[in-house]
Amino acid sequence: MEINVVELASNLMRILAIIIFVGVILTRISNKINFPDVVLYIAAGIIAGPSFLNLIDFSEYAVVNQVVLSFGAAYILFDGGREVSIRVLNEVKVTIALLATVGVLISTFITGFFAWKLLGIDLVYALLLGSVIASTDPSVLVPLFKKMNISAKLKQTIISESAFNDAAAAIITFTIVGIASGGAFSASSSIQKLLISAGGGILVGAGIGYISNLLVCDGKYGICRGFTAEMAVAAVLSAYVISEHLGFSGFMACFIIGLICGNKTMFNLKIEDEHYESHERFKDVTISIIRMLIFILLGAGMNFEIISQYWGKALIIVLAFAFLARPISVLITVTFDRKSKWNAREIAFLCWTRETGVIPAALAGMLISMDVPHAEIISAVTSIAIIFTLLFQTSTKKILADKLNLIVYVDKK
Repeated sequence: MEINVVELASNLMRILAIIIFVGVILTRISNKINFPDVVLYIAAGIIAGPSFLNLIDFSEYAVVNQVVLSFGAAYILFDGGREVSIRVLNEVKVTIALLATVGVLISTFITGFFAWKLLGIDLVYALLLGSVIASTDPSVLVPLFKKMNISAKLKQTIISESAFNDAAAAIITFTIVGIASGGAFSASSSIQKLLISAGGGILVGAGIGYISNLLVCDGKYGICRGFTAEMAVAAVLSAYVISEHLGFSGFMACFIIGLICGNKTMFNLKIEDEHYESHERFKDVTISIIRMLIFILLGAGMNFEIISQYWGKALIIVLAFAFLARPISVLITVTFDRKSKWNAREIAFLCWTRETGVIPAALAGMLISMDVPHAEIISAVTSIAIIFTLLFQTSTKKILADKLNLIVYVDKK
């Protein structure tokens, strides 16, 4: 047993070394050719994975894989929260709330309808497919929009939506699983679960976020001053674990911690510049490694035997998902938010922001582990959605923003 453990550990370190080394090279290439790094990461994962070269096989490390996905998405959402201004968030709260709830439902039903017609599976499983891919991906959107000079309103709406809609998509997914298993549907119960999940995550994140920031800031309570980066990691881990244990959204809690961290002045908290800069350097390196791990492993884990069987119909479903479900979701939801005064150019940009990634991949994996009928088909369509949205939508974001005249120039202090 001891030999096996040592061999497993050695193999794991070999895989991690390959991923990070390849990730660094691909990041350099991405910067040179001005192409999204996540697309290159996924392509590298596919080539190095079991389907081709078999250099990266993570099948024996399910727990490690889940930790990478869960902590990675949580820490990236924390970073996304730091980019959001509470003042701006308040201006677009109606749009965010509707996109993360009504928008997810609309996307689920439209995508599910096409899956039902094309794949010939029962409607309940077609809707399950729609719900799995209904949420946007913070691990792509947060780093992408940190580098894009678009309006704070548009940028922070997109980042915030990616935090809030994960809870809605997960709740809808497991509600449909319950119905498919013979349970009864209850709209009031589902809404209650969503409110409890999101609200509980907000409360946990607010509590841990304030205390953790208080402990590293100037003042008499700053007993952990100088350990800003370390406390941030501890806060994200603890908030996620506590929230999930209580049945709340762990991702929401981590986003709120970042929100408090990025709006310290509103809470009368202050941190020394030296500690702030140290945290920034640590965070940037950590997120860089996390993104390499997430997307290279995502590519390595794609089941091309299943994808090859359904790729044609799956592609049509994904096209309907991107060109019908998302635009309809956006158009319906922003109509009810007159206060935000969205213009046609901003709405068009929101319609093309539909990146799929970590959370849908994790949900699809959970369905396979639960032996849900048609889970392999759902996983195949999810893989196509990830490849399509990252390849075509992420790579054209800056071009579209420029064509729509959405680029703004902000003085950096």
